[in-house]
Amino acid sequence: MPNAEKIKMVETIKGRIAASEAILLADYRGLTVHDATELRRSLASQAKFTVVKNTLLKRAADESGMSEIDAILTGPTAVAFVSGDVVAAAKQVVDAAKRFPTLVLKGAWLDGRLLSPDEARSLADLESREVMLSKIAGMLKSEMSRAASMFQALQSQFVGLLEAYRDKLGPAEPEAPEAEPEPEPTAEAEAEVPAPAAEADVAGEETPNPEVQPEGEE
Repeated sequence: MPNAEKIKMVETIKGRIAASEAILLADYRGLTVHDATELRRSLASQAKFTVVKNTLLKRAADESGMSEIDAILTGPTAVAFVSGDVVAAAKQVVDAAKRFPTLVLKGAWLDGRLLSPDEARSLADLESREVMLSKIAGMLKSEMSRAASMFQALQSQFVGLLEAYRDKLGPAEPEAPEAEPEPEPTAEAEAEVPAPAAEADVAGEETPNPEVQPEGEE
């Protein structure tokens, strides 16, 4: 194989590694072409299953900071580049290994570390993402319902306290009606009031009697 083509394939493998949530590695010796095709189709929704030469995979893994994976690169290697649910993909590979005994899980790379064959198989015993999300949604719904019930209970207690306090105070006393202001006298009323009579006599003076004449006059 030309060197340029090898470099291109290594870059392709590195791109798949970078885009994967995890990778599962298996020994596929004894697996027929038909079996490999069926396994590839069963993993299509979660992973890309392909046969890779160890030399190319080793170089791509070393350049991707996964040199620990070299320890399990013995014998023919098939790789499942998982881009979906890691648990679901592991379940499918384990199920395929039960149907095709020649398919042996070598290990896996997940969260920056190498998993042993037993650890890789144990992934299949975990709950899938859909199940975990469903459980989380159920717990959140339960917590929201409980919070709503607590709020309603507190609201009822608060209303009860207000009613008890109101009963303790008793009925409110009626307010005294405000006195209406007296109307101011109008101009017409002021005109009807008679003026005070003029005093006939000035203080210290007497009114002369017209019938009495002064002395000396007849």
